[in-house]
Amino acid sequence: MDVKHSLCEQHSNISPRAIAVKVLDELLPFRRRPDARDDSAIVVEHQLPRLQKAIECATPLTFVLPAFPAKSPNPRKVLGSLPDTAERIALTFLANLCERITRHYQPGARIILCADGHVFADTIRVPDTTVAEYQDELRKLVAAIAPLHIQIVNLHDLLPADHASVDFEGARTKLMDRHGTGADNIRAELMADEIGRAHYRAITRFMFEDGLTPGYEGSRTALQADSKQRAIEVVRRSRAWGNLLDEVFPGALRLSIHPQAPDSPKFGIHLSDCADSWLTPWHGVAVDVGGQLRLMKREEAERAGARVEHVDGRPSHFVIEQTQSQGVFP
Repeated sequence: MDVKHSLCEQHSNISPRAIAVKVLDELLPFRRRPDARDDSAIVVEHQLPRLQKAIECATPLTFVLPAFPAKSPNPRKVLGSLPDTAERIALTFLANLCERITRHYQPGARIILCADGHVFADTIRVPDTTVAEYQDELRKLVAAIAPLHIQIVNLHDLLPADHASVDFEGARTKLMDRHGTGADNIRAELMADEIGRAHYRAITRFMFEDGLTPGYEGSRTALQADSKQRAIEVVRRSRAWGNLLDEVFPGALRLSIHPQAPDSPKFGIHLSDCADSWLTPWHGVAVDVGGQLRLMKREEAERAGARVEHVDGRPSHFVIEQTQSQGVFP
């Protein structure tokens, strides 16, 4: 008997709900949590019906993940402006996740990676040209690692056809005119509960860290105030981007690189072995610690005595020998 036919026959005897349970079991170990509470039962209650509904369609599961904007502009956090081993690890993780889901659900799964650097470029103070270079290299990585499971799209790809020719600033204007919400409304929503306030504080921290570059000459107080303002704008852009994604991909399953409340329609997901629920490949570096890859900020790796490894002539990741890591990492 043909192996593929046999697998299809096996899956046809399993209920959509049972398959949804297995798919969710693959996701739950990698969930980004807003805190340490065990709220898995609430997550299951809200996510399981969404998965079951998608599985009942008997088509590939489509996950939409807004992520991979650009490398942090702060050299204390990253190795450079282009994707490196940190992104490679994350893309490999996502590809492997799709493969594991396919074992339970024969139509398989795909991830539409919505690279959103041009949505935020002016706010995070990364030039659009740098974002474009990052996305070009990211596409090459996807083509090499997971061409069957991951597709990359960006802001221009998703705007209506009559807006496709506008420049980056024009594209952001079109996005906010059509899908944006006022800053006061965003601020009030964030301050309404602890999860929202934690999100605001985390984004502010990113803005502050990214702005605290070696060349920064202003005061920390001024940078903190500026970071708070830009954090609101980042969330405002993110909401508009999410609204556009909902419009373009109705019915898709939403992933997020941010911690999410247990009853959220989005599922917050880690992209690598990282204890920090907010650290991402574009805000850190990959570190080989005695044969195990971890994600951390560049300055942390350097303080631990790490050395830089190059691949194809470019800085790729750090290495800390096992003897060095003793007493530094648990």
